[in-house]
Amino acid sequence: MPTLATSVNGLSLPNPFIIGSGPPGTNLNVISKAFKEGWGAVIAKTVSLDASKVINVTPRYSKLLATSGEVIGWENIELISDRPFKIWAEEFKKCKDLHPQGVLIASIMEEYNKDAWIEIVKRCEASGVDGFELNFSCPHGLPERKMGAAMGQDPDILEEVCGWVKSVATKPFWAKMTPNITHIEDPSRAALRGGADGLSAINTIRSVVGVNLDTLRPEPTVEGYTTPGGYSCKAVKPIALRMVMEIATMIRQEFPGRSLSGLGGIESGKDAAEFILLGADTVQVCTGVMKFGYECVKPMCDELLGFMAQHKFETLADFKGKSLDYFTSHADLVKRQAERKAAQKAVAAAPQKKTVQADGEWSGDDFVKQSNDLAR
Repeated sequence: MPTLATSVNGLSLPNPFIIGSGPPGTNLNVISKAFKEGWGAVIAKTVSLDASKVINVTPRYSKLLATSGEVIGWENIELISDRPFKIWAEEFKKCKDLHPQGVLIASIMEEYNKDAWIEIVKRCEASGVDGFELNFSCPHGLPERKMGAAMGQDPDILEEVCGWVKSVATKPFWAKMTPNITHIEDPSRAALRGGADGLSAINTIRSVVGVNLDTLRPEPTVEGYTTPGGYSCKAVKPIALRMVMEIATMIRQEFPGRSLSGLGGIESGKDAAEFILLGADTVQVCTGVMKFGYECVKPMCDELLGFMAQHKFETLADFKGKSLDYFTSHADLVKRQAERKAAQKAVAAAPQKKTVQADGEWSGDDFVKQSNDLAR
């Protein structure tokens, strides 16, 4: 009988589905709701020592709809928590009293200040949290103060700050990586060198979701203006999968034993299976909860268990990273295909369907058919 129970960095989770840092973990009420619905862990909304500098605006969300009306993209210009740290510390303690078995992870963010990072870690640990996620990835608003993605894009700063946290933390911590960078392996590697027990990837992608063609104003519009925000939801999943694959490959080769929490467009058990196949230990859901509610965890668990039963996997470890071995270079793909065709020719195999091989063979009349022939 397959099981979803797993252990990551010493944390025992009933399943790999984690509430991602954001609105679904914005206070004790909603965190308690998540635990009651059966989520494997909750990462609270990002906190800082001085919330007085955090001022949100409304509206702060904008959605991208498919022709069917389904929400496939979601942009936000929301900042980290605007609630005083003192209240958060009290709620962290109450949460652990109410849900002693629940895995509660504090998402923390500070400016480039060693004393501030050390203080927030010590105070969160005193309130009873089980671990940390360091927010090096918020793409809007706070980078103006050299926080969030501004740190996550600088490997030297990442390594140093992770070292500060490592020097005082007695609980495991993950570094949350920004996708707004050319090679995500570089900052990821730096965070692990600095002592991070694991990584989370990816945060939202810096974006402009659209322009209202009646008002000519970009959205979401605040007093007639906007600012680029963070893009999430199922439309970002292919980008998230690619970056998770790159990080997982790097971890496997250079930092065996470190963990990876995958996120970006996960809305189903099948989505989760793909992330785990590409090397994730756990998966996080944030926008999905905003679309479907906290109760979506049960069908996701059921679907993931169904996938495991289909393939006769007993544990998550049985298929974690199983698909990584099937990535290679384009040059190797060319070589493999040439070898296969040569082998077929040698044994007089049936002729292959004629498909476009070179740019000069495309024809306008058969363009749709030729495109379809190249798809798998």
